[in-house]
Amino acid sequence: MVDALGVAVVGFGWMGRVHTQAYARVRHHYPELTLRPELVVVAEEVPGRAEEAAERFGFTATTRNWREVAADPRVGAVSITAPNFLHREIGVAMAGAGKHIWIEKPVGLTVEDARAVADAVAAAGVQGAVGFNYRNAPAVEAARDLIASGELGAITHVRVRLLSDYAAHPDGALTWRYERERGGSGVLGDLASHGADLARFLLGEITALTADTAVFVPERARPTGATAGHARAFGGALGPVENEDYVSCLLRFASGARGVLEACRVSVGEQNNYGFEVHGTKGAVFWDFRRMNELGVSRGTSYQDQPVSTVYVGPGDGEFGAFQPGAANAMGYDDLKVVEAYRFLRSVAEGVPHGTTLADAVHSARVLDAMTRSAHSGGWADVHPGGWCP
Repeated sequence: MVDALGVAVVGFGWMGRVHTQAYARVRHHYPELTLRPELVVVAEEVPGRAEEAAERFGFTATTRNWREVAADPRVGAVSITAPNFLHREIGVAMAGAGKHIWIEKPVGLTVEDARAVADAVAAAGVQGAVGFNYRNAPAVEAARDLIASGELGAITHVRVRLLSDYAAHPDGALTWRYERERGGSGVLGDLASHGADLARFLLGEITALTADTAVFVPERARPTGATAGHARAFGGALGPVENEDYVSCLLRFASGARGVLEACRVSVGEQNNYGFEVHGTKGAVFWDFRRMNELGVSRGTSYQDQPVSTVYVGPGDGEFGAFQPGAANAMGYDDLKVVEAYRFLRSVAEGVPHGTTLADAVHSARVLDAMTRSAHSGGWADVHPGGWCP
């Protein structure tokens, strides 16, 4: 038996569209899913944007006020894809109204914001999923299994990189993303949050770090109208960029492993250069998001001059089989969000979490908080102040 679940999307920029398309596709890839998502309402404050989304994707209602979504009895689950500064208020309100929530990272601006949403989800007894989509790549899950198997030996160190050029153009508009009050910690929330989640997903808890941050494009022009994505602005008054373009840090893990995490939003010549290299005492594994369905794997007994082989993931790895019948057939970014939608809806159907949770968002936020404290102090920072643990 398949039950209908009314869903809403709050915030219809690029990520709102990605969530909506994932809902539309999810049962094609997972016909066994016992919930059928139905697009009920889209909330977007930019005039005309919600109406355009409804016409294109089939939402039955639109609103410019997200609070109407919380009060709508037809809605059982909500995707929260609004800007970061709204995550806490919307997330707490939706959970309090009994809605299951699929919320984009970083879940607010601070660790307190992420914790507030996590607490609201727990108190309401609803399910909560978070948009750490890169861990859903079948190759990443295969790498995690390889690490856990012990074939690489004891893990000694990892390098995680997230380098992009989306903010490299000096004419990029001074949107909310570059303001401390609304965008939070800049590239830390945008990209390093993914890096922290990947590092923890692969190697376990990060216990301490030391970080350095920088702003390389100190001023941008204010937009004269509504913007979407990473729009350009010409002729507007210049204003200061208040948050970070770049962060690098050294990591210590509870296992004793060491790591390096680097993220930058102004890397000219880099387009979504995201990935990791994990080294152990007997081997290594390498992943590049731009070759999402491949792993570089070195294993054996040679130690020195040991070769690296290219391994193509296939139907036995992660959720690959829901999309392609054989190894080396490509999956893409949007497929990772379909996986996320599936795990979220399965969590709702079964009443137990599958995939990422708000606890994962809190852990990532702790790492970002430690990065900020370390960059200000110039020293090492503990990742677990206060002892809160979901």
